[in-house]
Formats: sequence, C-alpha cells, structure tokens
Amino acid sequence: MTRFGELEEQVMLHLWAAHEPLAVREVRDALLPERDLAYTTVMTVLDNLYRKGAVRRELDGRAYRYEPVLSREAHTAGLMREDWLSGGGRAGALVHFVEAMSPEQHDALRDALRVALPEVSERPDPSSRRDPPDRPA
Repeated sequence: MTRFGELEEQVMLHLWAAHEPLAVREVRDALLPERDLAYTTVMTVLDNLYRKGAVRRELDGRAYRYEPVLSREAHTAGLMREDWLSGGGRAGALVHFVEAMSPEQHDALRDALRVALPEVSERPDPSSRRDPPDRPA
C-alpha cells in the first residue's frame, strides 16, 4: 500500500473529492491559494502517483485526466491493515487503538462492525447471559 508524502496526500485529497477524473491544471487550481505550485510540479506529483499505482490516467486530447484507483476509505483501510499486520502484539495494538478512541469513534466502530459482520451483531451478548436458577431435585 502506498504511503503518500505531504504534497501527494494533498493531491489525493482533491482527487478523492472530485466526482470525475481531473486534469493537471484542475488539480493545481484546486490546490490554490493554499499552495502556489508550478504546473510541472503538480504534473510530476501526478505522474509519480500513477507510477506508484495510486491513480489511473486517461488521455483526453493532449492532456491526461487522473482519478484514484482506490477510494479514500479503501486506501486508509489498507494502510491500517498493513500497520496492524506488522505489529508484534496484534491484539495488544488493537486494544490500545480502541482505548485511544473517542466515544463517537467507538460508536462508529460498533456501526462498522454491524455492517461488516452482521452475524456477530445477531449473537446474544455473552455478558447478558444468566445461569438458569437451581431446580429442586
């Protein structure tokens, strides 16, 4: 999974926000006024992203139009998966990650698990189980 540099990430954010492939000039214009970059700088960044496999391009007249290969969410999930798999104590890393979340993030995680693993959300909560009362013999 490709990790982006600062400028690459800014370019990708604009590509992810777009509803169609963008030309170099459109990406450069989207970066203004925060970053006043030369056209050739943006073109080089997009070419690098293309060579890394993060964007695809299609010739439109004499210029290329670029779009992301993956959605922002899919890219982020891939980075998280790589980081998690590279960690030594995977369960421990996951516990620390979840403990650092805000209550809103916990709610989002619960919602995501309900969508991704519906069979888990249908199981009874183990903490709600009660042993049956003792029966007389």
